[in-house]
Amino acid sequence: MRNKKLQVWLPLILATVMIAGMLFGFKLHQQTGSNDFFKRDKSSTLQETLDLIRTRYVDSIGLDSLKDDAINAVMDHLDPHSVYIPATNVSEANEELQGNFEGIGIEFNLFKDTVNVIYVIPDGPSEKAGLNIGDKIIAVNNSPITSKTIPIQSIRRLIRGQAGSQVKLSIIRNASPQTISVTRGRIPLPALDATYMADAITGYIKLNKFSETTYGEFMKSMEKLKASGMQNLVLDLRGNGGGYVSQAVNIADEFIDSNKKIVYTQGTNIQKKEYNASKEGVFEKGKLVVLVDELTASASEILAGALQDWDRATIIGRRTFGKGLVQEQYGLSDGSAVRLTVARYYTPAGRSIQRPYDKGKKIYMEELLQRYEHGETINPDTMHVSKELTFKTSGGRTVYGGGGIMPDVNVPLDTSSFTHNVTKLYLDGRFNAFVYQYYISHLSQFQQYKTPTEFAANYKSTEDAWQDLVEYAMKDSIYLSKIPALDKKNIEQRIKAYLARLKWRTQGFYEVYNLYDPIFKKAIETIGNKQ
Repeated sequence: MRNKKLQVWLPLILATVMIAGMLFGFKLHQQTGSNDFFKRDKSSTLQETLDLIRTRYVDSIGLDSLKDDAINAVMDHLDPHSVYIPATNVSEANEELQGNFEGIGIEFNLFKDTVNVIYVIPDGPSEKAGLNIGDKIIAVNNSPITSKTIPIQSIRRLIRGQAGSQVKLSIIRNASPQTISVTRGRIPLPALDATYMADAITGYIKLNKFSETTYGEFMKSMEKLKASGMQNLVLDLRGNGGGYVSQAVNIADEFIDSNKKIVYTQGTNIQKKEYNASKEGVFEKGKLVVLVDELTASASEILAGALQDWDRATIIGRRTFGKGLVQEQYGLSDGSAVRLTVARYYTPAGRSIQRPYDKGKKIYMEELLQRYEHGETINPDTMHVSKELTFKTSGGRTVYGGGGIMPDVNVPLDTSSFTHNVTKLYLDGRFNAFVYQYYISHLSQFQQYKTPTEFAANYKSTEDAWQDLVEYAMKDSIYLSKIPALDKKNIEQRIKAYLARLKWRTQGFYEVYNLYDPIFKKAIETIGNKQ
């Protein structure tokens, strides 16, 4: 009888012990922060199958690609933001969030079949070695890179390498071949694109991501702007795809007072976690405007959503991307990694801003195009919002969940301009190539300008650049001479902004482009009305 009872209860006991062990292992992972949660000795059925193919299959086959395809197939059955990262791509995938990489400190672009140096970081390895803007790199360590088919990622991998190592670059300068050896170093990847005073009392900050360095860069900029007399702030999150939640929370804490909730996360296997304001912020009282668009996502939406829910800022622009899922990265035994969605995040009012993905990844990713085709980017009233997804801010205003952050002030996309010829101009990098060539051929002219502000006020040669562009485009059968006046004006403004970018990078671009940008102009107008 005892043995029979044991036979009945033994499977349940073993299952209980196994589940307890799994829970203990998961808790241990949470406490230690280990990224090797998936390491184990026992082979999986997937591994057994791969071993059979390796030892028994009739033909030779690349097992690495087979394994990658199998894991990606699994990921396709999850949400759109859970991804598998092959071992060869892990380092590059982490660089953006680390805020730095190891390389030579240049920005380059591929025009036709040749790598052109378009920016050299001041005091970086390349500048110290004597590399100049305008140089053409034709080989790296004797490996030719002049090709229309070589991927730009492959060129980047050849040039980058461990800090302290040397790389030999074969270049063409003024039609003369030269060889330059560069000692690689650690190169910063700034999270902040621009910071400046837009007028006597209004500061501007443009953040491109939430990496490990974002909060530190933001605080330095705030200190600089406040010292310049800032009373109002325009925070630009357009195109910011997110990053670390903690960085967004730290920045939100600088705007939100008391112990107010900023965001909370919750998932089936993750306990609810709340993030609250915890300190006196540097800008809890000034007038604040946040700029957003279709590519504002994730951590950016956390920040914008918290400020909107507490009526702390006016959100201006267009509906954001709608990514309300939290990913954690887990390292696998072969050096690859999985970024797995583990929770959803919710704004202080309880909004989940994640848009639906139940129709598959392809339809999910094409939703931004659908917004344009259905007219939402022109008229936001075309978006149908369920009453069940409406919430109230602290001041009683209605806000929406389930599909990104709806701005308080919508600025539609201007689709009235841009004829077919103008659209062709921006395809395949033609416009970028022209601006670069124009800049190089007029380098002495641009050297007289010391700051973007001086350039914006005094550079008047856009008509000359326009005439050169008309002739340049005609070679590719793009005829610009008879386009609408509004298109011509827009292109000349872009030429000026892109020229400023070549000299001062993103700082110069935004100082010039914001003079014409309708969303930025609406922000300044809104602040003026509030005054």
